[in-house]
Amino acid sequence: MTDHRDMSPEEIQRWADRFENERPEDLLYWATKRYGTDIVLASSFGAEDVVLIDMLQNVAPKTPVFYLDTNKHFPETYETRDRLQERYGVPFIQVLPKLTLEEQAERYGDNLWSTNPTLCCNLRKVKPLTDILKQYRAWITGIRREQAPTRANAKKVEWDGKFGLLKCNPLASWTYDDIWSYIRVHDVPYNPLHDQHYPSIGCSVCTRPVLPGEDPRAGRWSGFAKTECGLHK
Repeated sequence: MTDHRDMSPEEIQRWADRFENERPEDLLYWATKRYGTDIVLASSFGAEDVVLIDMLQNVAPKTPVFYLDTNKHFPETYETRDRLQERYGVPFIQVLPKLTLEEQAERYGDNLWSTNPTLCCNLRKVKPLTDILKQYRAWITGIRREQAPTRANAKKVEWDGKFGLLKCNPLASWTYDDIWSYIRVHDVPYNPLHDQHYPSIGCSVCTRPVLPGEDPRAGRWSGFAKTECGLHK
């Protein structure tokens, strides 16, 4: 794995402390000025990601944005991608797995997501992510601390040891209400599945609506002891 570290752990912590109480736009401005086209936004076209896409248009519109196309997204997710591209006039980088769904079925059996979702995520998300992040020195994500216990300690700026580059989480301290207030005020296009009890949207074969009182991520890999696809933990 290539290590793109250009700051000491102490310096990274200082930047994390500095931006802890600053606006997400301030962190985006600093990060994009520092890394230019060597920083990339990872988008799944969820609520947090559309907020960051909108913010980047005002801060650094040439920042590359990619999405992991598992070939199993909801039609609404692809439609949201198209609406965002039309709204902002920016192309999104499509990152595909090395195996087609047919090749995956031939090698691992049909419907791998229902028998071994961790392996499926590894093949269709983690490995493609690893490959594209090798091309950059830093990446931007939409993770928030309140989304899940696995994200509760996310810092605004941190070293991503798994992928070997700096990780910026501008919305880490934002709440659900912060996200939706921004979307409404700025009229940002968003995935309509959010209005149908899908707070977290992944592949159509592994995501269901969340019932009242359930954890926001309960709709992901329902029936499995799994809460993350492996991109962040």
